[in-house]
Amino acid sequence: MLRETSEDTLLEQALTRANEIMSYGTGAVEIKSGYGLTVESELKMLRVIRRLKDMTSLTIKSTFLGAHAIPAEYKNNRGKYVDMVVKEMMPAVKEEKLADYCDVFCEKMAFTENETKRIFRAANDHGLQPKLHVNQFNQTGGIPVAVEQNAISVDHLEYVSDTDLAALQNASTIPCLLPSVSFFLSIPYAPARKLIDSNLPVALGTDYNPGSSPSGNIPFVLSLACLKMNMLPEEAIHAATINGARAMHLEQETGSIAKGKKANIIITKEMSSLPFLPYAFGSNMIESVFVNGKMQ
Repeated sequence: MLRETSEDTLLEQALTRANEIMSYGTGAVEIKSGYGLTVESELKMLRVIRRLKDMTSLTIKSTFLGAHAIPAEYKNNRGKYVDMVVKEMMPAVKEEKLADYCDVFCEKMAFTENETKRIFRAANDHGLQPKLHVNQFNQTGGIPVAVEQNAISVDHLEYVSDTDLAALQNASTIPCLLPSVSFFLSIPYAPARKLIDSNLPVALGTDYNPGSSPSGNIPFVLSLACLKMNMLPEEAIHAATINGARAMHLEQETGSIAKGKKANIIITKEMSSLPFLPYAFGSNMIESVFVNGKMQ
């Protein structure tokens, strides 16, 4: 469907979603490609993201995710598809300056650790810092690869081993947890307490996508983080704000209310306390949203 949809139609749909997530309080977002899996369609998605930056108040970071899945036409020759990602897609992305990051889905049904390492090495050579989908359905060796290749974040982490924790210690790579995926797919929730108690800076995101989390509702993510992952309300809000900004190299300009930063601020309806925001999971407690100092 993505391959057959025009760039203008994708832009129209994306703008609707951008306005939707702003209404929930989001002021900065990372948007990925990864649903076309051809040179033309991956570039098309990334061009839409670039156009969207000029049409919305959101701060947007762009991620090339050509390594999201092995297309059906390459299922018997996966090496040829990895070659295409590295030798055709990535140089084209660099030439048009279409992305900030390069992501890979490292899983048993997707890309192996060795394939991930090859793609990340090429990404670093092309000026695209790695990010990694990892350990969503299975325990893999992807996290040590991500740390070794200087990934800014590792996302999902529904399964985390002691080896993973050791790799993340003293690394700049940020674990980003996506509890609405667990809610939608009925899979285990990431062990947030284990990560936090290991002094790791957890971030939270929606993973708004059609396959596993068709929602950009970040307040609901806060609720799930507290109710299902045993995070304190203050920890969840911290993870969704300043740590989320860190996972996009934006901590110097957004993610907290401070002099010199962008005025990305939410005004809630009257609440009894801060924990009421995640507690009232079925109520919209957001009254006003300011992005770049302007009410949306």
